[in-house]
Amino acid sequence: MEYFLGVDAGGTKTHALIADETGQAVGFGLAGPGNWESVGYDVLTKNLLVVAAQALEMAKIPIRGVAGAGFGLAGFDWPSQKQAHLDAIHPLKLTCQIEIVNDATLGILAGAAEGWGVSIVSGTGCNCRGWSKDYKHEGRVVGGATWSGEAAGAFDIVLRAMQAVAYEWDKRGPATALTSAFIETTGARDLSDLIEGMYIGKYSLNPNDARLVFQIAAQDDPQALEVVRWAGGELGQMACAVIRQLSLEKEGFDVVLIGSLFDGHRLMTETIGTTVRSLAPNARLVRLEAPPVIGGVVLGMQTAGLDARPIRSKLIETTRILLDNIKE
Repeated sequence: MEYFLGVDAGGTKTHALIADETGQAVGFGLAGPGNWESVGYDVLTKNLLVVAAQALEMAKIPIRGVAGAGFGLAGFDWPSQKQAHLDAIHPLKLTCQIEIVNDATLGILAGAAEGWGVSIVSGTGCNCRGWSKDYKHEGRVVGGATWSGEAAGAFDIVLRAMQAVAYEWDKRGPATALTSAFIETTGARDLSDLIEGMYIGKYSLNPNDARLVFQIAAQDDPQALEVVRWAGGELGQMACAVIRQLSLEKEGFDVVLIGSLFDGHRLMTETIGTTVRSLAPNARLVRLEAPPVIGGVVLGMQTAGLDARPIRSKLIETTRILLDNIKE
């Protein structure tokens, strides 16, 4: 029996999953954040060692029993960073072939039925990646946030909403229910106090306040709805860029939606769909339901020359059962 290791190292946690060649999940590990940009490479290595040891112990196999490994690493964005990430992985002493990708790519492998397509991430920040039909080419956006025109995460939505509030104050725009929501959450006395307080740093907003924007949008406030529509359009355009890079315009493929913001308001997803299908009419929007670390196992299988598509459903189901048993 051959076993495969998948790792998902993100900004808040690191997961490891081991499954056999039939798709049976047999080992899991959990540790802290693994994005080198926030914790450094030494902590990344430490957490990789922790999760791998946990997963191997649960699976009851040695590290040399791993036949292929796939790593999705937050902060791995450019070829120039590859060797540093491989060096961080080296202490695991894997003897098999490995592959590393940005963690956003794992969502495609875990959530797209055919294991290729596009992923859109919208959480605190945003990202977009693509995987070609032949599994050989990756599409992407810059990942530079505002300066590279990729601003449709939670904080960006809050800032866009705050602009609508500022427009009410200086009469560039109409009144909006966002104003009273932001006054309440900051503790400001009134609109003028809110604007002055934001300017001098007395008050501040944070990504969690995106929930207020969605709540006000659910009340059909036109300005809040426009913010949500704007975010969906931005994310959709990012996906269109990746679709063009990979020449997927005429293909039927999954666009995997990843992140908590997709629970906010249906208009954001609807706008993404309209934008994407204006370029790629056969694209299908799907929400990622499986843990992204499954994508790491799939990547490990592909690296070892195994086609994971026939066992993907079993892998998802057995991982769900394994995680439910761990929680109990």
